[in-house]
Amino acid sequence: MTLQQDIVGNAMQMAVVSLQPGQTVYCEAGKFLFKTTNVTMETRLGGPSNPGGQQPQGGAGGMGGMLRQAMGTAMQVGQRALAGESLAFQYFTSTGGEGTVGFAGVLPGEMRALELDGTRAWFAEKDAFVAAESTVDFGIAFQGGRTGMKGGEGFVLEKFTGRGTVIIAGAGNFIDLDPADFGGRIEVDTGCVVAFEEGIRYGVQRVGGLNRQGLMNAVLGGEGLSLATLEGSGRVILQSLTIESLANALKKAQGGDKQGPTGGLFSTNAG
Repeated sequence: MTLQQDIVGNAMQMAVVSLQPGQTVYCEAGKFLFKTTNVTMETRLGGPSNPGGQQPQGGAGGMGGMLRQAMGTAMQVGQRALAGESLAFQYFTSTGGEGTVGFAGVLPGEMRALELDGTRAWFAEKDAFVAAESTVDFGIAFQGGRTGMKGGEGFVLEKFTGRGTVIIAGAGNFIDLDPADFGGRIEVDTGCVVAFEEGIRYGVQRVGGLNRQGLMNAVLGGEGLSLATLEGSGRVILQSLTIESLANALKKAQGGDKQGPTGGLFSTNAG
């Protein structure tokens, strides 16, 4: 059953979802806005494939099944805790007719509904997830230590698999690109990557060499020492506003800008 949703608004968009009787959608804690009275709300620790706190139907598996479920839930919660994600999900189910639920991201910007057909997963930056059908599984993908430590947001990625609709949000405006249209590779500010399809190779590279121009790029360019690289053929979604630039703008407006004229390497902004 396709999730009926309408993304509305401009500078701070929201997703208004219409649920058919018995249909369920879940969101990360803190992304819910409103619902009609015939929509029930339940908070669980587990994701759709392992809804924590629920006993297997018909007692299947007995004590062993309950133990496996508890361990699976604990692993999911542990992964989300390490990734800095919300520990729980909120589930919304329509009863007694069609229901309506509203969701939003946490930053001024756009939202996007992605349709998964079961053949390709999607990866997204940390905190991009807003809501999804119960047929979509939410997971955490950890990048390799070397790539992750260089990549900032890229160290931890959200992973969506299964079939159905997943709604993500980002900062500023979105642009859709395919690296195949640009020679198979694009280089991006590490904070501008919102999401990309499975099959796209994500990496991080140093900005220039260890020479005068490379150091100028790192110290004065505001990008730091690294850029994200996206290679292959597939859909990539980028955002025009990074969380770091928004934080620095707010600090500057409050008279507390710590970055100074050199930016980049000499920034004292605490992430």
